Amino acid sequence: MHSPNEHRVYRKFFLLTHDLAALIQFLTDLREARLPALSFTQAYVLEELGYAGLYLRDRTVPALRPHEVLVRMRAASLNFRDIKIIRGIYARRPVLPVVILSDGAGDVSAVGPEVQRFSEGDRVIPIYMNGWHHGPLSGRHSGWKGLGGDVDGTATKFAVFHEDDVVSIPDGLSYEEAACIPCAGVTAWHALVSSGQIKTGDTVLTQGSGGVSIFGLQIALMSGAQVLAISSNDKKLDRLRDMGASVTVNYKTTPDWDQEILLATGGVGVDHVLEVGGDGTMERSIRATAKGGNIAVVGDLSGRLSELNSDEHQIRMSAIIVGSRSMMEQLLRAITLHSRTPVIDRIFPFAKLREALAYLEQGFGHFGKVVIKYV
Repeated sequence: MHSPNEHRVYRKFFLLTHDLAALIQFLTDLREARLPALSFTQAYVLEELGYAGLYLRDRTVPALRPHEVLVRMRAASLNFRDIKIIRGIYARRPVLPVVILSDGAGDVSAVGPEVQRFSEGDRVIPIYMNGWHHGPLSGRHSGWKGLGGDVDGTATKFAVFHEDDVVSIPDGLSYEEAACIPCAGVTAWHALVSSGQIKTGDTVLTQGSGGVSIFGLQIALMSGAQVLAISSNDKKLDRLRDMGASVTVNYKTTPDWDQEILLATGGVGVDHVLEVGGDGTMERSIRATAKGGNIAVVGDLSGRLSELNSDEHQIRMSAIIVGSRSMMEQLLRAITLHSRTPVIDRIFPFAKLREALAYLEQGFGHFGKVVIKYV
């Protein structure tokens, strides 16, 4: 439903179509006015599975519903989930056509008439899972939809979200840093804090140097825990040590890395494992975990927890699926309090999104998050 003023604008548009000069001036004025109902946006749309089915398209920005906000996206970050969705190997089949990517940050360009939480110009991050705002994931969230797969994601210049599905960006974070938060950051927070109940003096094992693992290291240190890290690259291990890891093990040169972790913990094992390695690391992760410890399973292996025997070790395993809006807000407060910032490996321009996806997929030794900058 358009306002009387908008109807007058549309009528003027049609009257001007016979006068080219006047029409050009009108469109210039319209662009400056930022009327979302007549705006167009560029978006990377997956129309068929596979990279051949990914297109950069011009799309109409829909008119806002009463509680929706129009966000001008300024940055996005990539996850391996995005690659799996494009290739058709993600656990949840995407609803095509769909705008890809789940993580992003931007500023509010327009608000619906009943929006109360935000105003034009506010800097915001959309949450990954629409409708999950508080508490644990339960039956009432059975219809949840994830950005960039189930519903349109963040690889677009402008996006529309319900006001309850976006979170304010703290002043200390750039758009590029804020765009790293939704999946990797919230997943690590959910795993260690919301689910794992991490406390001062605990020991945490992280695996590799991807977004979730590095956020896990930062969150563990903010919580007063000791971090033990494994990676296949000595240079990355040096960087993890510089960030605060007290024990580092190269799992390529030390295949029995679980024994090194046990040795470093006096034979006890760690209290928490942020398990991102899948089949290749799970058995050793179990052996490296203390009795009564927690293994937070992230990724494809999470659907197979029932097949894994952790009972004899008295270990609790949890499948972690990102997290709620409340978890994101808690993480942002902690980051602000401890003056932490997400680790960015490399920034690509919006026009080179395909190159960024290839860089992430081919494993060129990234350390932290791969980010897309829109402007």
